Amino acid sequence: MIAVVLMAIMVVPILTAVSTTITASSRSRSAAQVETAVVNASDRVNRAPNSCDYGEYVRAAVQSQGWPGDSAQIVQEQYVPPTVLSTAGTWEAGACPVGLSEPPDLLVQRVTITITSPDGKASRTIQVVKSDV
Repeated sequence: MIAVVLMAIMVVPILTAVSTTITASSRSRSAAQVETAVVNASDRVNRAPNSCDYGEYVRAAVQSQGWPGDSAQIVQEQYVPPTVLSTAGTWEAGACPVGLSEPPDLLVQRVTITITSPDGKASRTIQVVKSDV
């Protein structure tokens, strides 16, 4: 009887440690996959020709992981230079000025990419600035 009690006392902490290790490993794997996807997405956006929409490149990076396209969120902005040199410019929504389907020359764009793993356990964000300046 004493041996059974001693074994139970030893087994419970070992099972707890194993469970904790499995959970940590799962989170680590999920974070590594998200990191790979976000770097892949940023590389695809960086290499893409100048455009008014980089969503397809980001979705392709996520889908290459076997994840649904909605695992990625994208915010596209354009830099509007100041009208007076003593003030700062601003970032406005949209990758291109309103009404344009092609980016004009000397446009500076900022693309913010956020990717979340399908299980929701890991999320990463990165910003890519594109410019032909």
